[in-house]
Amino acid sequence: MGLTTDRHDGCLHETDPATGLQKCYLILPDGERQDLVRPVRRTYRHNVCGTHTTMARAIAETYAARLDFYTHTYCAGCKTHLPVGEHGEFTWVGANDEDTGVKVGT
Repeated sequence: MGLTTDRHDGCLHETDPATGLQKCYLILPDGERQDLVRPVRRTYRHNVCGTHTTMARAIAETYAARLDFYTHTYCAGCKTHLPVGEHGEFTWVGANDEDTGVKVGT
């Protein structure tokens, strides 16, 4: 899995058939991932299957800087991308009670 800041990178539309992961994921450039509106959280739980997934730090920083940047995230258990946000299926798993239970993308 790679990372890119180029919205037109062809790898964004390629998926590994064995894992369901995209060949690469879009992230904000380094300078834009420093103004955070939420703490950087890397692990989330899919509330449907119960699987915990941990994302790359740059993706987590992008979530923390721009809550609405992504519309979907990957579930390692289901091996697919599913919606995030207020009506999404994922919640953060945190080191403290403040983080745990917060919907991914909100």
